[in-house]
Amino acid sequence: MNMAVDPRRTPDLAPAALELAGIRRSFDEGDRQLHILNGANLRIEAGEMVALVAPSGTGKSTLLHIAGLLERPDEGDVFLGPVNCSDLSDDQRTAIRRNDIGFVYQFHHLLPEFTAQENIMMPQMIRGLPKKVAAERADELLNYLRLGERGKHRPSELSGGEQQRVAVARAVANAPRILLLDEPTGNLDPTTAKYVFDALAALVRASGVATLFATHNLELAARMDRAITLKDGLVQPL
Repeated sequence: MNMAVDPRRTPDLAPAALELAGIRRSFDEGDRQLHILNGANLRIEAGEMVALVAPSGTGKSTLLHIAGLLERPDEGDVFLGPVNCSDLSDDQRTAIRRNDIGFVYQFHHLLPEFTAQENIMMPQMIRGLPKKVAAERADELLNYLRLGERGKHRPSELSGGEQQRVAVARAVANAPRILLLDEPTGNLDPTTAKYVFDALAALVRASGVATLFATHNLELAARMDRAITLKDGLVQPL
């Protein structure tokens, strides 16, 4: 793995927690090609919360998938710290996703047969942590998110807001460097959405994780460090 700082990055700046440089991505649709991202650039520092606000179909999910190493761009590079992830093998990218990137989606995707605590333990145990250590970390996060009494409940026994807070806890259980969220409060009522966001923001501030939060909620976006949008395939200030 090449740890050298790449000259293609933003000049004269230390490596950001996450940097996208010159990202291009197109898709074939019948006999035409859709250009979704046209050289998009983005830097997010450790501990920074960035809101991504853009209409559907402009490339939000594509940008998140590329940032999260779930797909490769046609052109451009993704850096996590000093590491150019574009140079890595699929196995190396998978290891980074498992250890250094947390994901939260609009639908919580909790495993229904497991309790809240077990859902949070799962990624830690996949990483190789002992069961006891994983359980202690899960309980710590549940207590932090005011879910300490809900740890033994399965997802079907939790409210929508509780399920999403468990999903947030699961995403940060391995202490990722990057947290990517795709409309995590989209299915929640305004009061519950604010509560989930407050809990998430507290975790982000405490851990220093770099966060990219896709949302249509302008009130939540205004509470983050800055807000960006996508226009003509480029990242621009909102």
